[in-house]
Order: sequence, then C-alpha cells, then structure tokens
Amino acid sequence: MLVTPITPIIGAEISEVSLANLSAADVAQIKKLFLTHMVLVFRNQELTREQHKAFGRNFGKLHIHPSKRSADKGGMERDEHRDQNKTIENDDPELFIIDTKPDAKQSNGEAWHSDVSCEEIPPLASLLYVTKTPENDGGDTMFANMYEAYDALSDDLKTLLMNKSAFHDGEIDLRNYGIRLKPGQVYPKASHPVIPVHPETNRPYLFVNGSFTSHIEGVEKWESDMLLEGLHRFVAASPKLQCRVKWAKNTLTMWDNRCVQHHAIRDYVGYSRYGERVSVLAEHRPRAFLQAK
Repeated sequence: MLVTPITPIIGAEISEVSLANLSAADVAQIKKLFLTHMVLVFRNQELTREQHKAFGRNFGKLHIHPSKRSADKGGMERDEHRDQNKTIENDDPELFIIDTKPDAKQSNGEAWHSDVSCEEIPPLASLLYVTKTPENDGGDTMFANMYEAYDALSDDLKTLLMNKSAFHDGEIDLRNYGIRLKPGQVYPKASHPVIPVHPETNRPYLFVNGSFTSHIEGVEKWESDMLLEGLHRFVAASPKLQCRVKWAKNTLTMWDNRCVQHHAIRDYVGYSRYGERVSVLAEHRPRAFLQAK
C-alpha cells in the first residue's frame, strides 16, 4: 500500500489496495494505519454493499443506528415545516443511507460531532462510501483530532475536566432535524467521561460535541454551558487539529469515532450527494482516563 498523510497529525490517503480483495496482512496493516492516522481515505473502490459491510466487519460487529431500531417501533415523526433530505428505501439495518436531494434544506452531519455519542456504547468507527458527489464539487468533510484537542488544553482545565462526565442526549440531534419521537418511543441517552482513554492507544482524548452533549454533570448549568461552548468553539476554530477530505466518486473514508470528530460541509445546496455508511460497534463503553492511570 502507498500511504500519503493528509496532515502531520490526522488523516492519510491509502492507495494501491482494493478493499474488496484484502489479504490478512492487508487487514493487519490497515488496522495499524487506522490507529496511527485515525482517518483513512481509500479512492477508486468498486464495492457492493456486502463488500462494504465485510470490510467493516474486519474491525468488529456492525452497529445498528438507533433510527433503525426506532423504526421497528413504528418510525419517528418529522415536523411538517422542516424539509429534511429524503432517503431511499432500505431495509438493511446495518446500512445508514445519506441521500441528499437538490432541494433538501439540510443534510446529515452539518455540525461537529462524533456519530451517535448518545449510545451507551458508541461506534468505534464509521465507514462512509460515497458514490455520487455534488456537481459543484462541494460536500467536503472536516475531521478533528481529539487527542490533540485534549493535549492543547491548559493543565488547570485538564484537571477540572478529568473527573467529569457529560450527558449525551440523542433527542438534541433529532430536534436539529425536525424529528420528534412518538409516544412510547425512546432514543439513546448516556453519560460518558469528558476525558476517556482510548482502549487501544491508551491516550486521553476530549469527548464532548455540540450535536449530542447536553451538559457536564455535577456543575451548575451556566458553568456547563460556558465550558461546553468554549470547548466546541475551540475544536471548530482550530485548523491545526483538523484535516479536510474532498470526496470523489467511489471513495470510502473511515474514521475512529472515539478520538475524532467530523463536520460535513453543506456548500452544495441545489445539488445532490449520495453515500452509504456502516459503523462498527465498540466492545465497551468509554472509560475515564483518570480511572486508567
């Protein structure tokens, strides 16, 4: 494989490899590169849905998105005044479809976030395979290294956050898309350490995001709001933490959902974009770095 870093601290393009025909040695090398670079971009891949899922299973059991689980209970209602992008019919619970129409008012992932961090056990990785890009060449995705975000905090702020937990509420994200639950339905909510430890690298990282994190527990609301607003702004306004991936047809990008946040840039209103995502379920919920020391 040919490995070309995107930035010195996050992201790499991997070429000279077919994800549909991997040897055991290939998989082992990709796993090492994944832990090193956190965001891996594979271009010119011709994958069926089953091949896409098979590649994901090299990293663990596939995650089923909570919207699929809610659909089993009768689906979720959408506010009529909100025009969210429509998705094509898909009965495969392991696939999350991103089908943005030209007239869509919103698209998926338009704010910095970790995928469904509201889950008791959030996904360890997401693998998005894009087969249609906007004709105006828009639709890039930004990724941020949350190891580096933690390292950049002052010692005093690290000490303050080290023993704190934050509440992640999936309904916050639903409301952003004009979706409300029907009576009797539930959507994931979970408390996670603000500073967890990565289970494979043993490095601490920052784990709060604007799409799902409701509040930091154990402090007054105004203090929580101040801290979260500052942390969110810091991540969004720090290019040194980030890399930018430009999509092309038949590109698969995978990222470590534990120590990476991402943000889908919506600069293609009037054009369409299509991709399919599978995510990999972690084995355990996030564990506080303080407890691992």
